[in-house]
Amino acid sequence: MNHAVWSFACLYLLEALFLDGASAGAETFSLNGKWKLLNSNSSVSVSAEVPGCVHTALQRQGFISDPYYRFNDLAYRWISLDNWTYTTSFSVPTHARGKGKAVLVFEGVDTISTVSLNGVIIGKTDNMFRRYDFEVTGLLKDQENVLQVWIMSAVTYASQRSRAHTEYRVPPDCPPPVQKGECHVNFIRKAQSSFSWDWGPSFPTLGIWKGVRLEVFNTLRVLSFTTVPKYDSGNSSWNVEVELFFDVVVASKALVLMSIPLLHSEEFHLSLTPGQSRKSFVLQINQSVSLWWPFGHGEQPLYELEIQINMEGGETFNAQRKVAFRTVELIQEPIPSSPGLSFYFRINGKPIFLKGSNWIPVHAFQDQVTTDMITVLLRSAQKANMNALRVWGGGVYEQDLFYSLCDMYGIMSICLLFCQIWQDFMFACALYPTEKDFIQTVREEVTQQVRRLKSHPSVVIWSGNNENEAAIAADWFSISAAERPLYVRDYVSLYVENIRDLVLQEDSTRPFLVSSPTNGVESEKEGWVAHDPYDPHYGDTHFYSYYNDCWNWTAFPRTRFASEYGFQSWPSLSTLSKVSVSSDWDFSSNFSSHRQHHEDGNQQMLKQAELHYILPNSSDPVQRYRDTIYITQVMQAQCVKIQTEFYRRSRSDIIEGKGHTMGTLYWQLNDIWQGPSWSSVEFGGKWKMLHYWAADFYAPVLSAGVEDEGDLLMYAVSDRHSERHKVKAKVKLYSWSSFDAVCSLESNVTTVKEGGSTLVFQHPISALLEQCGNCTRRSCIVTFHLSTPEGQMISPLNHIFLSSPRHAEGLQKPDITFTVKDAGIVQSFVVTLHCSFPAVYVWLDVDDIPGHFNVNGFLMLSNKSTVTFGAWRPTTAEEITANLHITSLRDVY
Repeated sequence: MNHAVWSFACLYLLEALFLDGASAGAETFSLNGKWKLLNSNSSVSVSAEVPGCVHTALQRQGFISDPYYRFNDLAYRWISLDNWTYTTSFSVPTHARGKGKAVLVFEGVDTISTVSLNGVIIGKTDNMFRRYDFEVTGLLKDQENVLQVWIMSAVTYASQRSRAHTEYRVPPDCPPPVQKGECHVNFIRKAQSSFSWDWGPSFPTLGIWKGVRLEVFNTLRVLSFTTVPKYDSGNSSWNVEVELFFDVVVASKALVLMSIPLLHSEEFHLSLTPGQSRKSFVLQINQSVSLWWPFGHGEQPLYELEIQINMEGGETFNAQRKVAFRTVELIQEPIPSSPGLSFYFRINGKPIFLKGSNWIPVHAFQDQVTTDMITVLLRSAQKANMNALRVWGGGVYEQDLFYSLCDMYGIMSICLLFCQIWQDFMFACALYPTEKDFIQTVREEVTQQVRRLKSHPSVVIWSGNNENEAAIAADWFSISAAERPLYVRDYVSLYVENIRDLVLQEDSTRPFLVSSPTNGVESEKEGWVAHDPYDPHYGDTHFYSYYNDCWNWTAFPRTRFASEYGFQSWPSLSTLSKVSVSSDWDFSSNFSSHRQHHEDGNQQMLKQAELHYILPNSSDPVQRYRDTIYITQVMQAQCVKIQTEFYRRSRSDIIEGKGHTMGTLYWQLNDIWQGPSWSSVEFGGKWKMLHYWAADFYAPVLSAGVEDEGDLLMYAVSDRHSERHKVKAKVKLYSWSSFDAVCSLESNVTTVKEGGSTLVFQHPISALLEQCGNCTRRSCIVTFHLSTPEGQMISPLNHIFLSSPRHAEGLQKPDITFTVKDAGIVQSFVVTLHCSFPAVYVWLDVDDIPGHFNVNGFLMLSNKSTVTFGAWRPTTAEEITANLHITSLRDVY
């Protein structure tokens, strides 16, 4: 882990000592560490770490190899079909056994288990997303205590629950065959993607995936606490609502001191009766505060809230938490000249365009997710100018570290991501049962997760599910008209009458959406399931189109908010080589087919690429495979760029009643394993070409170009609120056969709307080509950027092709050479490139050396270019030189 990552992790740990440790007021004995793991017939017996899972334990003990390797997801299917038992023994000091109450706390069990202590069953679990507390007062022995957790196969359990649901089916039964997954995942409360998804493997994990501890106490323990700043618009002041949750043995009184240094301190009297209770306090702030803003829109100040509880009997409990002041609103209101309603976020009274991506589980085995992995992904998002991530509803509620990293201020001069989180509840692409026990465990899950997460300012919205409103509305599961009301009733029961009502009770400071995509309040008017949840006049949309030409921007929906869209690509050969052998490195290999979990995905990529590029044709099969990976990444980057720029320039437009787009979250940020997917960051943290491009198309000030009815249009898109800027567009045309610009043009100075999109240049292409001379659509490319009236560049350099590169005339092999030198800055290196002819999509790949370039996948329109590489581990110029591969479009055919 690099120095910056370590420093940030240390700061996080200091903040989270109370939250992630034991309950205040209780003496705690950690039961984490080595346990014994046994399968159902005792043929497998190994040592296992807790927290952990069965697959990880078996791999660590050498019983199995890497589950991600080649076809091991199928070879190790037996692990998930077996039942397993975790066992440990522990002793407890005499004074601890004499305490008034003893509780075993399981922060997370995956998933169906029976827990016994000293041969006595103390409880059962049925939900991966819940904490379970089992009272064991009187069951602790003088010497050795034996704790056993029997875990049932999640696959078997889900199948049994499905068969028991005889009144009507709850689809889907099984995933598509291409996913090679397990069935009936909607009947069990665990990560839905663990049974397989179109971007990941089927590993229905079993284990004790979070910590276990024994807590003993005489008087009380503080179970948790929440802090929620609320703005009082009537008094133009802030209040901080603090809720404390207690487990009380003996009736008690206390004095509670709450303090935010430099802002306010106040004392409160507390009276508690035996049992579990919830106490609320309001700390009134009667002075100005510094507001928390999303990344790119201001600072992210965090205040320290200190709580001290002084009991009458002399005991004292202390707790701390970071507090941030911000408001969030989801605005759905009429728009002039447009039917429907707006859909945008207003933070601290300012409209914010959300720029980001969708977050999926970082690993199939959650115990393998490290601080470094999460930090690298969040830093990568920040470096791509993202201010929002959607935690997708088919995975897991992320660990506290994830949300704290999104909240906190940077350290060691490293500006970490201050993102806004769109938080789904964990329901996706399915219908769900509504039996009493299922609803009850969901209610507890929702309550616990909202209380855990609502103190984080980065969480700006709750969403009930992923695509389940659309599943009913679009009839994904062939439900008859007669049966449809039954499924709508279940949908409303689960997401509206239970989840929504609970969330609104627990948290009044954030908006709640029942689903995504949805028509928002219009869906509510239509009984919560709209006729068309994809209607671009309302809410958010998900849009995928793989066979239509992605360069045709007119085919994209001019939506209010694009919360999912994207295209697949393959990860780099260095990433794939860790889980494959050389015979796998062919697009027609069994490995390539096996790793692709999206129907026709490999062909879709190649067909989309072939529309505009000549496919690789090297006679060397390994080189052809590497080049094919490259061309899929080129295709993905170009397609997502075109679509994202369309959405960003549509923020100020209303065309035929559609537009006013105020958010783009492409699918998807990260990968769960090494395989083809929609991600921009590969498993392991390596950036695809798309991620490098995202830094430009998500730039705070963007120049976006498009051809429309024969005219070349250029827009200035600005996220800035503080000022209107005067800009001009600078345009150049280059011939593929020369480094000298054929001609240059400048627009008149235009005032750009603050927080909007402004047309700054319009010119007929035919006239442009005629004016420049020596240029045709096939022989030239257009580059452009925005500058101040004085000529200072204020947007990234952009480009637009006037014809497909496959038809480019004069494009030659560029013969790129390079040298690498140490930049004189820690782990920073300068790569100097030379070429003989202009080059398209110049791609630098250093195999397994972790880090990223300042630019990549770029146009090289001069014979010399300089790129810097920042390494994430110690390396040398010699190592980089030995591992650097450079590819351009013309090199692959």
